[in-house]
Amino acid sequence: MKASIKLGKVWGIPIGLHSSWFLIFALLVWSLGTGYFPVEYKSLSSETSILLAGITSLLFFGSVLAHELGHSAIALRNKIPVKGITLFIFGGVSQISQEPLSPGVEFRLAAAGPLTSFALGGLFGAAWLIFQSIPVLAAPSLYLMRINILLGAFNMIPGFPLDGGRVLHSIVWWLTKNERLATRAATLSGEVIAFGFVAVGLFMMFNHQLLNGIWLAFIGWFLQNAAISASFQSNMQEKLRGLTVAQAMTRDCAEVPGLSTLNQLVYDRVLTGGQHCFFATDYTGEIRGILTLKDITKVPQMKWRFTTAEQIMIPIARTKSVEPEMELVCALQTMDEAQLSEVPVIEHERLIGMLSRENVQRYLQLRTQLGV
Repeated sequence: MKASIKLGKVWGIPIGLHSSWFLIFALLVWSLGTGYFPVEYKSLSSETSILLAGITSLLFFGSVLAHELGHSAIALRNKIPVKGITLFIFGGVSQISQEPLSPGVEFRLAAAGPLTSFALGGLFGAAWLIFQSIPVLAAPSLYLMRINILLGAFNMIPGFPLDGGRVLHSIVWWLTKNERLATRAATLSGEVIAFGFVAVGLFMMFNHQLLNGIWLAFIGWFLQNAAISASFQSNMQEKLRGLTVAQAMTRDCAEVPGLSTLNQLVYDRVLTGGQHCFFATDYTGEIRGILTLKDITKVPQMKWRFTTAEQIMIPIARTKSVEPEMELVCALQTMDEAQLSEVPVIEHERLIGMLSRENVQRYLQLRTQLGV
């Protein structure tokens, strides 16, 4: 879930909006301004209701951001990197780049968000009690109390990818000492709940509640896909744990003169030798850059005869690198943050190979086939 608009940083964490946020923001303002406030507080004028709707909607998404910051605070306290927080059509998501290493950390991290929402619900409830005789203050306070409590309760539903699913995962993990079993339990629970949302949504659609039914079914569909994604990520993290770059990297990248044409590389090395990556050297034989088959295919074939390796190579100084003893999980995080599909492997300032996502995938498939 990548942000379309960047809002700034909190604790060094980038905060952004996904394009879908504008749709839900507009719908919320319209719903509150033309439905909720005029019905609940008939003394408010139409203009006041719309203004309050806009302010309340912004405070609601501020509450969603606070919910995600609750997760992020625990993550940072446990030295778990947070790449960013994005607000989107279904609320917000914290992009936490690695799984917790213990059930205790996962429990605290998952529970922090709902607890933040419940605390905000209490604060807005107190504000409502204090200002209930002043409609322009009571109206948003009451709504924000209800919505924050609802947000906390919804997120505590026990199934991936919701916070309650993470809490369930941590409890099963702690009780059984088996993270894989905990993942299966939380994923299964999440999928059952997601299909339940879809079923209820379809029932409502056929009982004259079309819009509410579509919305509920859409939430169920989203949760089902997110549950599968969360399960895949968790299983991948588990499979990669303890594995190093040296185990999955390739050392087959050939050194070629930087003045070699792409035509020479394709016909003399790719098609005949099956090589997919190259280290481009200067006239002294020192490696200056890297190029891969993917880089070559970006150049039109008609230009291969006139384009050299050094013209399209990525200079060593400008690329991210990893070390052979680095854990694969950390290496993949480095690649994710730099948005790279492959990185050079450097040992004692010497280029010794390349690591790509395909390398990792093939290595895991081989381990699975061999049963190790």
